[in-house]
Amino acid sequence: MNLPTSLTRPAIEPPVPPTDRCLPLQCGPSIARRLSRAMALLMFVALGVLSVAKYSAIAMRMEVDQLESLQEKGQSLTKAIGIACESGEAGLLQRMTLFDPVRSSTRMQLWRGDGTELFRDDVAPFAHSRSLAFEVPAERMVGGKVRVLLEMDTTHDHRIQREAIITLLMTTLFGSAAAGFAIQWLVRRELRPLLSLARQMDAISPRRLDQRLVVERSSKELDPWVAQFNALMDRLQGAYEQLEAFNADVAHELRTPLTALIGQTEVALSRERSADSLRDTLASNLEEMQRLSAIVNDMLFLSQADRGAVARRSEPVSLAELAHQVAEFHEGVLDEAGLRLSVVGDARVAVDASLVKRAMSNLMGNASRFAEPGSTVQVRIEPDTGTEGRGVQVVVENRGPAIEPQHLPHLFDRFFRADAARCCNEEIHHGLGLAIVAAIARMHAGDTFARSQDRVTQIGFTLGPQTA
Repeated sequence: MNLPTSLTRPAIEPPVPPTDRCLPLQCGPSIARRLSRAMALLMFVALGVLSVAKYSAIAMRMEVDQLESLQEKGQSLTKAIGIACESGEAGLLQRMTLFDPVRSSTRMQLWRGDGTELFRDDVAPFAHSRSLAFEVPAERMVGGKVRVLLEMDTTHDHRIQREAIITLLMTTLFGSAAAGFAIQWLVRRELRPLLSLARQMDAISPRRLDQRLVVERSSKELDPWVAQFNALMDRLQGAYEQLEAFNADVAHELRTPLTALIGQTEVALSRERSADSLRDTLASNLEEMQRLSAIVNDMLFLSQADRGAVARRSEPVSLAELAHQVAEFHEGVLDEAGLRLSVVGDARVAVDASLVKRAMSNLMGNASRFAEPGSTVQVRIEPDTGTEGRGVQVVVENRGPAIEPQHLPHLFDRFFRADAARCCNEEIHHGLGLAIVAAIARMHAGDTFARSQDRVTQIGFTLGPQTA
């Protein structure tokens, strides 16, 4: 019989071919480019500050040297002019040529005490200069003194400062650009493992979920991310494989009753049948449809639990009383199997009574199928030590064939059967009973557990404390 593809295998989309490029609207700005620009800007600011500081130091040093040189020339001229003035104006003017060593790279003007000009160097004004004005006492001169203005040529120093500005500016610009390109190269080199990881991620597809990321160069920053991603892929691969197995199990479970329905209907329609024969066929078909309905209802319940459904807790009820109510429902099955049932312990807990009774019923039904005839199935209700006494655990214990240790972790998986031979063929069980117990436990903030040794099997669930 052909079944829908959705029940046999989930649809698999073809993997997207790996690529290192993306559309402009999909890609963000380049990290390497942003870092290189930022580092170039920082380098420009740093070098600019250093260049300004260095230029300021050079300018201050030159200014100090100029002032000191000007002061020395002024002091020498003061003494020389004072001596020359003893011979009067004529003697001063005759000796002006003797002042040439002191007046090197300078321009000088002299005025009498009454403000009239006495002497002026026949030198063109300097492009850049620094001046010093002072007075020299002279009794033989008009006004009793000589006023002096001394200008020193600083064009050479100004040219040195201008060249220093150009040099520092070029150093700052080229240094910043070189630093930017160097940082961009280094960043691109360090980001190569990320590009490799991106290519490895592109290679992962539903058909290649076993692929894992491998870092070319181990680093403190990347290793945790890669480890977390690989752990996520492990969980995803497990969930995907579980989903495929679940779909296959669902198809298998649905195929049996559907095949029976189709076969019985075809036989019934193959020739004329009496009313009694048709009634028997309809009754048999009804049983198969009830089985289908039970499977579908159980799957819907598990789906709701998987989506995070929470049990609606009522007022605190006696778990022992709920266990006795379930035991009455299983009384016929227990008597037929020659089993006894006892309930030990009690606790009053706010739970969804119908769901807890369903979980107890599934556990009791499971225990009654595998218990030795004449033994006792025991239901124990006791505090859960894992929640410091704030929770409760329900344990159903039976004596019978032990369950292999490798099967214990999978008992609560859907459609899992540790050994089909351990169950009677005439009984109909579709393998969702313990999975429903696990779902009910999760809905009550609890968990499930299973232990089996020395021909004693204990399977149960916990009920977590009610949260506000």
